[in-house]
Amino acid sequence: MFGSGVGEIVDDAYRDPRFNPEVDRQTGYRTRSILCAPLRNRADQVIGVTQVLNKRSGRFTAGDMAVLEAISRHAASALEQAQMVERLEQARREELELLAITEAISTELHLDTLLVRIVAAATQLLDAERSSLFVYDPTTDELWYRVAEGTEQQQIRIPANAGIAGAVFASGEVLNIPDAYADPRFNQEIDRRSGFRTRNMLNVPVIDRTGERLGVLQVLNKRGGRFTQVDIRRLKAFSAGIAVALENANLFSDVLALKNYNESILKSLSNGVVTLDRQCVIVKVNEAAQRILGLSSEALVDRPAEQVFGNLNAWITRSLEFVPRMGATDYHADTDLKQPDGSIASVNLTAAPFLDTVGRSIGYMLVFEDLTREKRVRNTMARYVAKEVVDQLLASGEDVLEGSSLVATVLFADIRRFSLMSETMTPRNTVSMLNEFFTEMVEVIFTRGGMLDKYMGDGLMAIFGAPIVGSADADNALDVANDMVRALGLFNTRRAERGFEPIDIGIGLATGEVLAGSVGASKRMEYTAIGNNVNLAARLESANKYYGTAVLLAATTVDELKSPAVLRRLDLIQAKGISQPTWVYESLGHHTRRTFPKLASVIKAYEAGVDCYQRRDWQGSLGHFGTALELAPQDRPSRIFYDRCRYYQASAPDAAWDGVWIMQEK
Repeated sequence: MFGSGVGEIVDDAYRDPRFNPEVDRQTGYRTRSILCAPLRNRADQVIGVTQVLNKRSGRFTAGDMAVLEAISRHAASALEQAQMVERLEQARREELELLAITEAISTELHLDTLLVRIVAAATQLLDAERSSLFVYDPTTDELWYRVAEGTEQQQIRIPANAGIAGAVFASGEVLNIPDAYADPRFNQEIDRRSGFRTRNMLNVPVIDRTGERLGVLQVLNKRGGRFTQVDIRRLKAFSAGIAVALENANLFSDVLALKNYNESILKSLSNGVVTLDRQCVIVKVNEAAQRILGLSSEALVDRPAEQVFGNLNAWITRSLEFVPRMGATDYHADTDLKQPDGSIASVNLTAAPFLDTVGRSIGYMLVFEDLTREKRVRNTMARYVAKEVVDQLLASGEDVLEGSSLVATVLFADIRRFSLMSETMTPRNTVSMLNEFFTEMVEVIFTRGGMLDKYMGDGLMAIFGAPIVGSADADNALDVANDMVRALGLFNTRRAERGFEPIDIGIGLATGEVLAGSVGASKRMEYTAIGNNVNLAARLESANKYYGTAVLLAATTVDELKSPAVLRRLDLIQAKGISQPTWVYESLGHHTRRTFPKLASVIKAYEAGVDCYQRRDWQGSLGHFGTALELAPQDRPSRIFYDRCRYYQASAPDAAWDGVWIMQEK
């Protein structure tokens, strides 16, 4: 009747083949007639059967069926409520048990002990035989566990995607395996080594609050059957508590490691560090501070700063007084530090408030930077050249900060029409644009081993061959010039996307002897280069404005080139302030077929025109420069020479004319 869901009346039970007389024999009862009605819940689902036996007089009737069905409806409701109460009570007991277990593990901060507690708790929680917690190690991309109940193995490591645990960790999904040996991912060798027999397994990923997977909890061999959905729900809830406990244990471990790490940092620092409490009594000093100050730890720790520094170095005490009075850090650059033995060291000193984690002052800190020769070289040269060059300088053992005469290639670069541009920009936008521009250009210089000498408003100066002379300094300088023009194209593309106008630059290169070294006051030195070739490079950078070019280089630079370059002999000029004329070349290596379509033909026609020009063949020059203009109508140098030749054809120069064009402006 349960299957049909329809009530029935059986007048003679023993004649009905569905009746089991064995029940009567066991109980000694004699069943004559039966009245059956289904038990239905509120969803009209059959959840049981109500059965009434042996009508005392007569037979069961339809009226009896109606009464029984009414009683059954009330009984079904009462049964549902009883079952609900029972389930709630069971859930409450489970929650209390889970809470107690979770609290027990959450108080443990030592990772090894925590792992032991976790696997024991998981085994108890699910009434299983054994558990293991696999923890993810991101440094090796492995899962490991130190504890496996009943074995002597201290640690097992597997790839993070291997085996059943790896599959769970990789997918982040629960995996309930009723028969471990039927699963090809199960490693039977572990059972053979341990003597344990794995029947079934429940695997749950351990995931923290951010969704990061920390490991896999694996429970083996449910006692009395297989793992159920209830087991899955309980283990998932437990794994959330495990994640918190692991995070706390890892945090505790990190704090201990950080403490040891900080101690190691203080010991390893080449800078001296002195910490003081709010009464300016020294609390801690590192080894470097003892060396720089020339005092032992016993002579420093637990002593007032005034007693330690007051006689020889009263400026340090005044610096400490400045910090709380002004609420700011105090800095002293390259200052003399008198030591007890009478010697003097040069140091940079930073005096700063010592703050706790919430920003409250708990004292003061002094940081001494010892300006030895190596540090002075590194601090000075790191502003000008890439780190690799600084390392090379130090390895050479040469005192590069002293003046020396050497052959180098000087590069000047300047932004065109900067004054007009800055008039239409806010000061903040102007500075922002310059910073972005210089960042791009200096990166190009450092990439080729150049030295940034200085910034000059909207321009810069770089040197190739100082402080270290190389065999390809001129080539590197020319490559940088071309790279700067290319980088400027990308820079202007980004500016256009932001609605800003593009900028142009001019670059000048000259090679020759320069004097390079640190120049300035004794404690405010700047490394630079001086000489006629520096001035010539600056004049050539400016000459770009006249010729409408981007990169000009002196003949001395061309003579030093080791690799082929795309150049044209531009003009024989005498720059203002330079006594000797020089051939000037234009670098065209930064162009593409799109930016200068008929470049080779233009160069050929142009240089033929220059040859005729030097021979006073004005008509021949006009023909060649005219050809160049037909090929490239926007070529400014061809236009300049074409106009010159027309002028000289009408007004020939005197016999002393030597083809030199004298620049009237810097």
